Amino acid sequence: MKILRIILAFLALTALCLVAGYMAVSTRFPIRHMDVILEHAGDLEPSLVLAVIMAESSFNERAESHVGAQGLMQLMPATAADIARRMGKTDFDPDDVWCPEVNIAMGIFYLNWLKNRYNGDVNLALAAYNAGLGRVDGWLRDPEISSDGVTLDNIPFPETYNYLQRIQQFQRVYRMLLAIRR
Repeated sequence: MKILRIILAFLALTALCLVAGYMAVSTRFPIRHMDVILEHAGDLEPSLVLAVIMAESSFNERAESHVGAQGLMQLMPATAADIARRMGKTDFDPDDVWCPEVNIAMGIFYLNWLKNRYNGDVNLALAAYNAGLGRVDGWLRDPEISSDGVTLDNIPFPETYNYLQRIQQFQRVYRMLLAIRR
């Protein structure tokens, strides 16, 4: 009987620790705007979109970077205008990027467009999302950075390298959280 009480106490404590751990992780890694993400994700995993939002803005809808990137997915105004044109939006207002639904839809559209441009390579798409399309294209043409012109052997910008590492880490966390939510 005493052993059974010890086992039950251990199981209760373990369950409590798991719940507390889940609560702590889900507080640090919020899951918001899933309806918009699922509606627009296309070929992108929702966990990847959540990871990008987390890395870009930590889910701060009013985030603005020192270079002028705006909103949850940190879109540059010129990029947002180009995305709107590619999406066929004729009534796009630059202030629309502050609307989470619009920002996420545009950011996802852009990530999917980059992924398609780089033949399905998510890492190249993310590098271009962070460092810019021109830079990544230049890196692919540089034999010291890309031996085959299709993949990057290294990333010359520490910020972009670290960005990709953060996205991968965040995506692992979001995959776990989304699996638990099911």
